Amino acid sequence: MKLLVTGGAGYVGSVCAAHLVDAGHDVTVLDDLSTGHKDAVPDGAHLVHADLAEAAEEVLAEGFDGVLHFAAKSLVGESVARPELYWAGNVVTTFRLLEAMRKHGTPRLVFSSTAATYGEPERVPIPEDAPTRPTNPYGASKLAIDLAMTSYAAAHGLAAVSLRYFNVAGAHGRFGERHTVETHLIPIVLQVASGTREAVQVYGDDWPTPDGTCVRDYIHVDDLADAHLLALQHAEPGKHAIYNLGSGTGFSVRQVIEACREVTGHPIPMTAAPRRAGDPAVLIASSEAARTELGWQPHRTDLTTIVRDAWEFTRSRPA
Repeated sequence: MKLLVTGGAGYVGSVCAAHLVDAGHDVTVLDDLSTGHKDAVPDGAHLVHADLAEAAEEVLAEGFDGVLHFAAKSLVGESVARPELYWAGNVVTTFRLLEAMRKHGTPRLVFSSTAATYGEPERVPIPEDAPTRPTNPYGASKLAIDLAMTSYAAAHGLAAVSLRYFNVAGAHGRFGERHTVETHLIPIVLQVASGTREAVQVYGDDWPTPDGTCVRDYIHVDDLADAHLLALQHAEPGKHAIYNLGSGTGFSVRQVIEACREVTGHPIPMTAAPRRAGDPAVLIASSEAARTELGWQPHRTDLTTIVRDAWEFTRSRPA
């Protein structure tokens, strides 16, 4: 298929683009490189360096079989302080993408959504029919896009799939996580091991969990990419399907730090900090629907494997 990957120079987008190229698809990456990296675009993919909102219609006029949409602003704290960036950068931009797809007859869309659409979960593991009550503008902007996709599928026959991730980690060879502002636990811990950060802050050690620290569901970025390829194959005209993606296994903050110590051989000091408002004690995905309907099966669920791949990528980068 001829596919457009928006945000394909970012972490998840670049790994998915690499998987698509390896699978024999004709891949174009559209990225403004504001948070992505030109050298993260895989060999064999064509890069269009442009703003998505401005370039979507011109690019899609070339004719594509589908779009995988990763381009987004994704910092929760920033979304609270500057919500206008998220309503414009996520919602308005995606609306323009949807309109360009409708105008040029692009038939299918796979969207990078998020577990932040659920907010504080009522039950764990979280199923797709859980109430969606996002607690920040980032999650709300992603939910708004999901709702727009549902309406476009019903009215215009779009074959749409939203994939709601939990905590993505690991790396795919030279494609890995390198954010200017890092907020994810595993790369933060590995920054300590590589000497660019002094210690890890642990936000609360008195949570109602076995070791007192928050528990999260980690999914390897390669397993995530596998799900995107399956979503492309199973997207149905006139239907918007939503799937949660996670390993179904929770790991605590202390377990993650210990795995990083084991893999890196570094002591990785940690300091206690107060709980952050809005942090649930446990977030674990129910991915049963993705397994049943897409045939998706995560193969890299071992925490040590996830950390080792991330560490190899970290060590491959210049200090």
